[in-house]
Amino acid sequence: MFLLNDYNYDLPDDLIAQKPAPQRDRSKLLFLNKETGVLSHHKFYDIYDLLLPTDLLVLNDTRVIPARLFGKKDTGGKAEVFILDYAGGRENPGYNELVLKCLIKASKRPKNGTPLSFGRELRARVVNGQEGIYTVKFSSKNNFENLLDRIGHVPLPPYIKRNDCEDDRTSYQTVYASKKGAVAAPTAGLHFSKKLLKKIEKKGIKIVTVTLHVGYGTFLPVRVSDIRDHKIHSEWYSISKETADIINHAKTKGRRIIAVGTTCVRTLEYASDVKGNVAHGSGTCDLFIYPGYRFKVVDAMITNFHLPKSTLLMLVSAFAGRENILNAYQTAIDKKYRLFSYGDAMFIA
Repeated sequence: MFLLNDYNYDLPDDLIAQKPAPQRDRSKLLFLNKETGVLSHHKFYDIYDLLLPTDLLVLNDTRVIPARLFGKKDTGGKAEVFILDYAGGRENPGYNELVLKCLIKASKRPKNGTPLSFGRELRARVVNGQEGIYTVKFSSKNNFENLLDRIGHVPLPPYIKRNDCEDDRTSYQTVYASKKGAVAAPTAGLHFSKKLLKKIEKKGIKIVTVTLHVGYGTFLPVRVSDIRDHKIHSEWYSISKETADIINHAKTKGRRIIAVGTTCVRTLEYASDVKGNVAHGSGTCDLFIYPGYRFKVVDAMITNFHLPKSTLLMLVSAFAGRENILNAYQTAIDKKYRLFSYGDAMFIA
């Protein structure tokens, strides 16, 4: 249960979704009863029938920033910069200098002080680098956020083997995304259309939001054989007092808390006490959930399919049982479900 190889499965590369479904809520949905292991097959819009009128739906309203920049060193060599920690609205009027953490891909490892340029409007300088993460100082005469929106590229996951396109600016974003700061989408939420959300609300289901800015660490592999030795990445989160109060009230009434995505699961479980009371506030979440963890808040979750040996596969295994999850994944593969960020969904309850 604690060995990394316990969370492996044979991944057919041709099932890794390279593009989104033509319509958000028309993707496939696999329902897993976590108590019995019984599976059933649906379309995502069927989630309306699978949810109860008394349920509380929790969404992550983070918004993906166009975090990938293509530039050059003064020597003329290409440099690809991936911004890790820009949350928006941080520059002062008339003084657009920002120091940000970045990944840099170049033919040679950039030295401290290396200048970078991204066209006429944006320049940068490498301050220092440590363990593959660089501190970079950006300078511009224009508003950095507006400039990033204009020249930045959508940071598609590494398993999507194509360049980003204009359509990704909307398709790799939930319809309720509002708080800028993520470098990866909370992909379970990509399946919801505005029409479906309105229909769900009309059923009487309450919808609330939390924020967790998904970081690049979500894609980093586990490199230890015993998963208990793994140190998970940390990500910034925020829960309003109103949202915390609504969740806690729902718990006292025995209503199901449905987390949309593993990001919501981690946020709610991290911010709760031993009795399952969720505290409002903000900070960094570094909760690593794997089998043996006792869930305090979340009763059901909507999630996508996750990479072999990933912390997210361990999280859903903790929630529904490792054998149930691996059986569900094999069934999904046999039925040609599309996998990962732009792929199909699961509802585990």
